Amino acid sequence: MAQLLQSPQQPKLILPTPVQLAWQAAEMGVVFHYDLHVFDGKKYSQPYNRITPIADYNIFNPTRLNTDQWIRTAKAAGAKFAILTVTHETGFALFQTEVNPYSLKALKWKDGKGDIVRDFVNSCHKYGLKPGLYIGIRWNSFFGVYDFKVQGEDPAFTKKRQQYYNKMVESEVKELCTHYGSLFEIWFDGGAANPKENTPDVLPIVEKYQPNCLFYWNAQRADARWGGSETGTVGYPNWSTFTYPNTVTKTYPQIEANDLYLLKHGDNAGQYWMPAMADAPFRGYNGRHEWFWEPGDDAHIWPLENLVQMYYNSVGRNATLILGLTPDTSGLIPRADSIRLQQFGNQIRNRFSHPLATKNGTGNSLVFNFSKQQSVNQILIQEDIAKGERIESYQFLVRKKNKWVLVCDGASVGNKRIQTFNAVTGKNFKLLITKSKATPLIKNAQLFNVPIK
Repeated sequence: MAQLLQSPQQPKLILPTPVQLAWQAAEMGVVFHYDLHVFDGKKYSQPYNRITPIADYNIFNPTRLNTDQWIRTAKAAGAKFAILTVTHETGFALFQTEVNPYSLKALKWKDGKGDIVRDFVNSCHKYGLKPGLYIGIRWNSFFGVYDFKVQGEDPAFTKKRQQYYNKMVESEVKELCTHYGSLFEIWFDGGAANPKENTPDVLPIVEKYQPNCLFYWNAQRADARWGGSETGTVGYPNWSTFTYPNTVTKTYPQIEANDLYLLKHGDNAGQYWMPAMADAPFRGYNGRHEWFWEPGDDAHIWPLENLVQMYYNSVGRNATLILGLTPDTSGLIPRADSIRLQQFGNQIRNRFSHPLATKNGTGNSLVFNFSKQQSVNQILIQEDIAKGERIESYQFLVRKKNKWVLVCDGASVGNKRIQTFNAVTGKNFKLLITKSKATPLIKNAQLFNVPIK
C-alpha cells in the first residue's frame, strides 16, 4: 500500500512503494499474447472465444518458437520489462503445471515437455529485461468459467466445480510464483476479483512468494490502474494518485463517469498511489485491435509516427506504456513487427540521447543559460516521486528583451513529463513551478531541439 510523508511544515504526501517506484521508473514494457486460437486460422471473436473451447488443442504447434527472438525484439524497442500471457480465455496454460491438465503437458508438441514460461524467463534474464506474467482466471472456456464463476444450472454441481476451479487456480499461481524466480509484475486479466465472492484467493500467494512484484489487481490491492483505454495513451494531466483503493466499478461506480475520467487522469487529491498503465496492441492500426496474431493483419501494425506520438502521450504523461506483441504460428515475432519495433526504439533513442542542457534542483525554478542562441522545441521534466508527487503546475519561459516570456505551461509531472512546442530561440530559459504541495524536488530537467520530420 502507499506510504505517507508528513512534517510540521508540509502537508501529507502520498508515496509510492518501492515496487511501484520501480515499475514507474521502467516506463515501458511489452506483453506477449500467445494462445491456442493463434493457430486456428480464424479472426478472434471475444464473445465466442470466451465460451467456446478450442476443438483440438494439438493445433498448437510452433515449429520455430524462439523466446530469445521475442525478447531481443522487445529490447530493441526500448522495453525494460516483458510480460507473458500464461493463460488467457481458453484456459490453456503455457507451462509445466501439476494441477491443470489443459496445458502444454497435453500436447504432442515437444512430447508434452515444453515450458514456454521457463524459456521466456530465461530469455529475459539473458537480455536484461525484467520478467512478468499475465494470468487469465476470469474466463476459461475449457472449464466453463465466465466472469470468475463456473457456469451451470445444478447448484451442487457448480459449487463443487467452483471449489475445484478456485483450488486449481490458486495452485497454478503458487507454481508460477515459486518455480521461475523473481517476477516484476503479475497481471490478472480483468483483475482477480474479491475472494469474498467465492473466487480464487490469489493475493496472499503473491504476497508470500513474490513480495517485490507489482500486483495488478483485485479488490484488496491495486498497485497500478488501467489508463482508461487500449490506445497506449492517457489523458493530461495524469496524476499518480487515485480517489479509491481499487478500480472495482461496481463498488465505486463514479470511476465509470465522464468517459472514465478518473482512470485517464487520476486524482491530484487522491489518497492512494496508483499510477496509470497505458496499454495497446501493436497491431491496432486502421480499424483493427488485435492482441493475438491473425493471418493477413500486417497492414494493421502501427505506423512509426503513431508509435512515437503514443510514447509522448503515455511515458511523456507520467504513465507506463505496455505494447502488446504476438508471436505467429511459427513461434516468432513476425519480421514486419520486428522491423517497426526496431525503428520505434531507434526513434526514441535518437530523440532523447542528446539534450541541449540537463539540470536538477530543489525549489521553484531552474534557469538554463547558454553562451549562444539555442533553438528549443521540447522540455522533459521529472520529479523525485519517491518523496511524493509535489508539482501541481509549471511554466516554461524564455527571456526576450529582458522579459520572461511564456513558452508553454502544464500541470502534472510525476515520473516524467515531456512537452513539445513550436521552436523558440534564446540564451536564457527558465522552468518555473507555479504551484506545489511541498518543496519541488526536480530530479531531472532537460531541453531538446528535436528535428521535426
